[in-house]
Amino acid sequence: MITHESVLQALSQVQEPDLGKDLVTLNMVKDIAIDGKKVSFTVVLTTPACPLKEMIRGACENAVKILVDKEAVVTVNFTSNIVSNRKDNQATLPNVKNIIAVGSGKGGVGKSTVSVNLALALAKGGAKVGIMDADIYGPSIPIMLGIKSERPLMQEVNGKGMIVPIDVMGLKAMSIGLLIDDRQAVVWRGPMASSALKQFVTDVLWGELDYLIIDLPPGTGDIHLTMVQTIPVTGAVIVTTPQEVALADAKKAIMMFDGPQIKVPVLGIVENMAYFIPEELPDNKYFIFGKEGGKRLAEMFELPFLGQIPITMSIREGGDIGKPALLHGDSIAQKAIHEVAQQVARNISIRNANLDPTKVVEIKV
Repeated sequence: MITHESVLQALSQVQEPDLGKDLVTLNMVKDIAIDGKKVSFTVVLTTPACPLKEMIRGACENAVKILVDKEAVVTVNFTSNIVSNRKDNQATLPNVKNIIAVGSGKGGVGKSTVSVNLALALAKGGAKVGIMDADIYGPSIPIMLGIKSERPLMQEVNGKGMIVPIDVMGLKAMSIGLLIDDRQAVVWRGPMASSALKQFVTDVLWGELDYLIIDLPPGTGDIHLTMVQTIPVTGAVIVTTPQEVALADAKKAIMMFDGPQIKVPVLGIVENMAYFIPEELPDNKYFIFGKEGGKRLAEMFELPFLGQIPITMSIREGGDIGKPALLHGDSIAQKAIHEVAQQVARNISIRNANLDPTKVVEIKV
């Protein structure tokens, strides 16, 4: 007979590929049900965007058939519980499980495009996601999300006025561009910009989020230091194009996050504008900015390579008209973005399972 115990024993032989332990030890198996030869159970993934879902399904089916009953009819269901390794006593953004900084070191590499589409891909997978536009001087998130004419409301919470982020396309979004006239330049010294970023953390009603994506400005300056000193960043995603001039600045961004003072884990590198695909010739790739520069950079620093995003008309047009490519683009662009999002989510889970809890950085001058 097939029993609850025999099924559990079989599944204890199935390893979670990324975390290196079996599903039972990780408490990932729930709701085992047995009806004669029919066996069903639920595997709780660490992220809904898990790229190894089908591998886990196959391993579970094989384990039950080989170790319990070769005639078993196995149904594997999936749900997810996005993990965090933040300490419960952290007061800053206590209801946000993972805080992901997206940086580049250099402007013009499509960092905001990657941030928006990454956030949307994670949300489409079932996660609760927010996006914070930390580029105080050049905010572009309102344009890319089609909300530049909107203004956030205020809500009183425990006697304090809080800014309510804009709900758009399944995201919670906040940007300085939502608070000022888009014809007005932000002419602020560093301390004022840093103060604005702190307000986006302490005075915005983010609520419960699985991921908060922070779109950083180019460079390695005040905003970046303020961010790591204010909030415990789970990890950083570095965006670059394949060309050497972009790679040189991406190296600086990597060394900033991985430096002895900051020590924020780098989750990996995204190579944006990796190649051009004309709509009329979808099988052709033109390597306009060079080939696989981001991949080589990842190998140089021994970091995960999160994937390549091509140049397509739909990505450019989507950003300009407020209809991001992840939701409105061609299949090539959407597939590339989904693959990057899966790898980001996967590396967040690995990071949380293997590294110390995140904490605010204390920088001694």
